[in-house]
Amino acid sequence: MKILLPAILLTLLMPLKPLHAAPLNLYLGAVPVADQSTAEQARAMPLALAQVLQKLSGLRDFDAFPGLEPALQDAPSLAITFYYSHQDVTLPDGGRGEELRLLADFSPPAVDGLMQALQLPRWKPERRPLTIWPVVDDGFSRSIMPIEFEYAWVRMVDVADARGMPVIRPQPDAEGAYPVDPQLLWGGYTEDLVAVGPVDALIVAARREGPEWNVRMNLDYMGQTWSWRNRDIDIQNALTQGLHQAIDEIAAINSIAAADQGQWSFEMTVSGLATAEDYARCLTYLQGLSLIDHVRVSSAGPGRVHFVLNLNAVPDHLVRALEADNILAASAAQGEYKLLP
Repeated sequence: MKILLPAILLTLLMPLKPLHAAPLNLYLGAVPVADQSTAEQARAMPLALAQVLQKLSGLRDFDAFPGLEPALQDAPSLAITFYYSHQDVTLPDGGRGEELRLLADFSPPAVDGLMQALQLPRWKPERRPLTIWPVVDDGFSRSIMPIEFEYAWVRMVDVADARGMPVIRPQPDAEGAYPVDPQLLWGGYTEDLVAVGPVDALIVAARREGPEWNVRMNLDYMGQTWSWRNRDIDIQNALTQGLHQAIDEIAAINSIAAADQGQWSFEMTVSGLATAEDYARCLTYLQGLSLIDHVRVSSAGPGRVHFVLNLNAVPDHLVRALEADNILAASAAQGEYKLLP
């Protein structure tokens, strides 16, 4: 340890560069188009920008922001590039089809400026994936993700992608079986899924009742739970509307209101840094948080470092993020944290 300490201190005093990394391309919009004509391009570009703003803000619609509609007409000037792609799709009859989409990649600084001008909330880009467990009761049997409704599952993934929500679709084993009992899923017991996968889960229980589908959603995300029902004669509509509501709830607890955005300074001392690897892990974590624009080392001692952080939101958001990530544990003293193993 005495041999390593000088090297650690030398590393601590080196200039630090901010590192920003988002797990998703939140500045890419994708819109179905009929063809590659100029008219279709003019129609699709504002829709692609609106989708990007949905991803970044977490909002499903912008009814409360009347200034958005004219701003969308500037979409071509905010785009870095656009191109077309043919996307394979599953049709309601189980067949396969193809859909042409326009994909537009927009300038992050330009879109961020538009977000600020419109006073939109900001959904943090550190988004824990949501595992979706659909189970269907058709009146004869209950099964997980039956193949005849593959088109509906694919549409749910499309909705999640369009709103910037990473999702996981559990996969069966070689014999087509899933590592969980459909009866357990039907009960909506999300806490019992810990043994088979991520704890952030959406259980979708769909039952056919005459001409309608009665769909119950049980959401467990970041330790909070919600439950609701949707009814529709079309199972795809019921599922996608339910997923929209789940994303609404998730975005709401992870978004920063426009009034909370700005520039703040936050000081913290982190202990438990016994090796250079510990320091590197701590620094990488802090630099990777979108709430932090810059990290500076104010002082360092054996196993401890005092950081000064430049934040882009009120410090309460950082405190909640640290608590949720469980990498740095808060000590009794204010501003004191310890790196967990």
